[in-house]
Amino acid sequence: MNEQNPIPPVIPQTGTAPMPGEWRKPGDDASDRVPITHGFAALEALLRQPSRLFYQLRQPGAGGIVVQMLLIALGCSVIYGVVAGTFSGGPQLWAAPVKIAGGLMISAAICLPSLYIFTCLSGSRARLIEVCGLLAGLLMLMTILLIGFAPVAWIFSQSTESVVWMGILHFVFWFVATLFGVRFLKQGFSHTDAKSQAGVNVWIIIFLLVAVQMTTALRPILGKSDTFLPTKKEFFLEHWDDCLKEVGSKPAANPSN
Repeated sequence: MNEQNPIPPVIPQTGTAPMPGEWRKPGDDASDRVPITHGFAALEALLRQPSRLFYQLRQPGAGGIVVQMLLIALGCSVIYGVVAGTFSGGPQLWAAPVKIAGGLMISAAICLPSLYIFTCLSGSRARLIEVCGLLAGLLMLMTILLIGFAPVAWIFSQSTESVVWMGILHFVFWFVATLFGVRFLKQGFSHTDAKSQAGVNVWIIIFLLVAVQMTTALRPILGKSDTFLPTKKEFFLEHWDDCLKEVGSKPAANPSN
């Protein structure tokens, strides 16, 4: 400080809290370090404070959190399956929940090894349990959003008899829910010191393809059938094309009926 410059120099401070908008790691905020003791706390953290969930997945005992997250995702998918089953009623009231919940969990189990491999190839330091936690968070967020869409799906299921249009509606709901789930996964992946997002981007495509093919392998989920599982093997694009052709071949309904 001198006569020309009476303002003293600014001394940098250490240990200060991150400013708003500044990149912060899970655990920088004291609230991130509050333990998650049950599934509903994990759900609240997922919706309100994902960084808390990311931090807790790195701590000892993370396996219990992952199990509870999977149980919530399983329960929500069963509830949504019951709503989907009300379109046809009868056996679909139990078959649709089994197929939706089972298909989702099987798809996740099939894709877990490739997710862990891509995580390692990306230079990430995430442990297997942390990768499982991110995948469980994706499933839980997906199914919670589907529960939010369930009343809308039920209204339409009572208003139309078109399996194709109901299938399109459920696909739109599933796709929107998956987008939010994938965003959570990528957000968590960015905190694992990965050098590249290329691996997780490739995995997302694989997961989408597996999940969509699973709906075809477990058909019908909405319509009625004499068998629990289909007797014919089809690729999902082929199945969709057959459904559209079937709709196009039906005569137009008489408005007076």
